[in-house]
Amino acid sequence: MRSVPERDAACAIAQAAAVIGDWWSLLLIRETARGHHRFDALQEELGISRKVLTERLAHLVETGVLEKVPYQDRPVRHEYRLTESGRALLPVLLSMQDWADRWIFGDGSLSGTADEASAEARRVAGLAGERLPDLKLPGHRDGAPVDPVADTAATVLFCYPATGRPSPLPDSWSTIPGALGCTLENRLFKNAYEDIRAAGAEVRGISTQRPEEQRAFAVEENIPFTLLSDVDLHLAAALRLPTFRAGQLLRLKRAILVVDHDRTVRHTHFPVTDIPAAVDEALTHVRRLTAQN
Repeated sequence: MRSVPERDAACAIAQAAAVIGDWWSLLLIRETARGHHRFDALQEELGISRKVLTERLAHLVETGVLEKVPYQDRPVRHEYRLTESGRALLPVLLSMQDWADRWIFGDGSLSGTADEASAEARRVAGLAGERLPDLKLPGHRDGAPVDPVADTAATVLFCYPATGRPSPLPDSWSTIPGALGCTLENRLFKNAYEDIRAAGAEVRGISTQRPEEQRAFAVEENIPFTLLSDVDLHLAAALRLPTFRAGQLLRLKRAILVVDHDRTVRHTHFPVTDIPAAVDEALTHVRRLTAQN
């Protein structure tokens, strides 16, 4: 790995680049966030040589980004998991993704939605058949960790940018395409909640707002389902969810996933341009999925 020149000894950017600036190191952090922890799985996902993979894993373990966790005794085998330091890098990866979506794949304009033929739409569509990694996010009621996947036959996960209560939204919010409609979406899922529950499924709303902000909104709107805070971008990184930056914060673009009891994504909807139709479609897929089970 590249060493830091003496002139940059006190430069935090240079020090960080020495740890994670390598192409393979960044992609290994991405893949472990996605739930790929074992050597063979990482090699298959990345198409990397065993020699290079061994070197990069050893570097990330040595620098405290990954830790080796045994999963088999005879012979001893390890899997690689993000440490607290490694998880703290996930917003960095999401910022890089957000930058590339806007300036490489996009035309530089700020948007809370995307074209159906965009790279973002292809990534979300590609989640179908993928399994959600095991993770928990703070719930709005008391901030306690909650699994996004409920103990029901199916779970509807709907991601939304932000509600305007209790914290005011940025002044330019109404000019950002796709940003408006979060309160409407929550209300429509509230209206459909009993039908979704009757079909044997649960609902989770997800934004990057803090739990206490979500709690105030949920109380005011009498939201019956759990709102989850992805303020640390753990779920967004695991699924490479589309985001946009407004008010100096990364916000989730509106997307809907239907996930089965085994954590497999069975249906995706992105971009969400017609919110009422998207809620109806989610209910239809829930009924179809639970009927099959």
